[in-house]
Amino acid sequence: MATSTKQKDLLKLFADITNKTKIVEPMKKIHGTLRDQDAVEREIALIMREILDRGYFKTKLEPIQLARLISLYHVGKNDTEIARSLGDEKLSKTVARARVRLKLFRDLDFKMPFDPANLDDLIAQDLTMKDISERLGISPSTLREYRHVLDEQKDTTLDPYLERIRDVMEDRDLSEQMTLGVTRDSLGDSIDISEAEMIDLS
Repeated sequence: MATSTKQKDLLKLFADITNKTKIVEPMKKIHGTLRDQDAVEREIALIMREILDRGYFKTKLEPIQLARLISLYHVGKNDTEIARSLGDEKLSKTVARARVRLKLFRDLDFKMPFDPANLDDLIAQDLTMKDISERLGISPSTLREYRHVLDEQKDTTLDPYLERIRDVMEDRDLSEQMTLGVTRDSLGDSIDISEAEMIDLS
């Protein structure tokens, strides 16, 4: 009976300790000082607004949608999933073109059924896209997609803006690491206190 009572007392003590604000309150403060995903996306949207206002590329997507595209790309979402998140799965091709323009490439983008150097040679001959597609054995629409990838890979126009976006994304990653680190420290401190007080009672 004495052992059962002691166990109940220890469980109650642990519950009291872990429910204290020692763990919860610091997290509230951290969340208020470190930028969350929405804030990061708003910052990226401002950069995208600059890019669009300068006419560097045209798209039906709004700056905040482009920011969301970038964010979702970095967590591993495919074009269809991103389009669905933007409210319309039919936007997947629009998403793909915008993604490539922003140099957010996927391995699949470069799995071309021809040698890119061969394409450059054919373009240098002033052939039409139809003629080139026939020689390469692909449809004109597929050729346009691959050429878009190759052209954007070489284009450096957006590089300064993309660097700024990377900085924003890296700041978010650092914030998340800091939050995780403090969470672990707070939880560790609480567990240490719990164990110490339980030992004192034994």
